[in-house]
Amino acid sequence: MNSSFGLRNIAQFFVFVALQILLMDSLVLFSTGFCFIYIAFLLFLPLVISRVWLLVLGFVVGFTVDIFYDTMGIHAAASVLLAFLRPLLLNLLTPRDGYDSGDAVNIHTMGWRWFLAYTFTLVLVHHTAVFFLETISLQSAVYTMVKILLSTLFTSIVMVILQLLFFSAKRERIDYR
Repeated sequence: MNSSFGLRNIAQFFVFVALQILLMDSLVLFSTGFCFIYIAFLLFLPLVISRVWLLVLGFVVGFTVDIFYDTMGIHAAASVLLAFLRPLLLNLLTPRDGYDSGDAVNIHTMGWRWFLAYTFTLVLVHHTAVFFLETISLQSAVYTMVKILLSTLFTSIVMVILQLLFFSAKRERIDYR
């Protein structure tokens, strides 16, 4: 892997975590819709990445958010779950011709349908884990489900906006020399 690959992902890590801590913490819809933008770091990683490295990155990004939110590992657990399920979902969503070895997750490259299925599914899993670990009770299951659905929609819309604004329309490839 070349150094620009690593530098770009390190920069994305800091940008997404900083956005989460500084901006998204106070941006809540109707007291139930939360935007966890930091998971975009995991979702936008290249398609071909080691599973172990992906799990480690999931733990690091989740634990970093846990430190600032004082949530005792809830985000770390949900992020590791997302990192664990990401390769499985990528296998399910594999196009007929397969992925190119240098493809990155990009709405322009993969298409709207693929990107929305990928993003919505993983965001839903992550948010379900976060909110049920937070309550650890089924007493308020209806309220928790509303939080999960509204937060999933909110986060997914923000991810699509990020893709359209900041990721190039040309085929984004990563050089593995």
